[in-house]
Order: sequence, then structure tokens, then C-alpha cells
Amino acid sequence: MRTLDLTPLFRSTIGFDRLSRALDAALQVGENGLAYPPYNIEKLGDDAYRISMAVAGFAEDDMEIVSHESTLTIRGRAKDEDENTVYLHRGIAGRAFERKFQLADYIRVNGASLVNGMLHIDLVREVPEALKPHQVPIKGKVATAPAIERQAA
Repeated sequence: MRTLDLTPLFRSTIGFDRLSRALDAALQVGENGLAYPPYNIEKLGDDAYRISMAVAGFAEDDMEIVSHESTLTIRGRAKDEDENTVYLHRGIAGRAFERKFQLADYIRVNGASLVNGMLHIDLVREVPEALKPHQVPIKGKVATAPAIERQAA
């Protein structure tokens, strides 16, 4: 079991509660070894990302994608099994799943597609113009304050 003590960090920071919860969730997922369904996270550009998830056997109607606040949740519902089917080997998992991803600030879901058993979810970072860095122009001459004369006592 891994233990991470962030107490010194939280003594001098305010409002980073979400960071603590995200780290705890990441450590728990790693320990549980959840591997279904497998997925990739790709960086397509400076502000573009894609989650690709292998969902063989699931149709569009079997899945639900919900983006709420800073959490992206992907759920797949298991199909009803045909009772007459006899499997000699069953290697394709068709069980229900739920995957959650914590999204950074200003990341929004741009769209999703299902192609050849791969679910692709496109994400984009849209930082508001007011929060982007901007250059401050330097003026040529700055007016100087008049010197204060000393009065003789």
C-alpha cells in the first residue's frame, strides 16, 4: 500500500481540495488494477486531446458519456445474453463498465464517435481570453515626479 502525505503542502495552500481528491482517486484505481475496457489518452496538439477506448461488442445505444463539472464519466451497459448460445471459449468481455476521468480546468468534451469497436472522445482546452497571458506595452517616456525641496529649519 502506498501512502502519500500532503499535509505540508496543504498548510500553505488554499482551495486545492480537488487536487487531494484526484490524487487519492488515482492511487485507488492503480491499486485495484482496473483494466476494462482498455483505453489510450492521446495529445493531438497544444490544446487537443483524445481518449480512445476499446469497446468491442457495444453499440452507441449501450453507452453513455456524461461530462459534469470536472469529471467525465463513460458507462457501458451489458447486453442481455442469449441463453441458447454455447461458448467453447469466451475471450470478448461484454460486461458493464464505468470509467471516470478527472478533467483539468477549461477542458471540455468536443465530441465522440464509435468506429470499428473504438470509442473516441475528443477533448479541447478553451482558456477564456481574460485568463490568457497578455503583453503590456512599454511607453517611451515616463513623467518623473517633481523633486521635493528640503526646507531649512
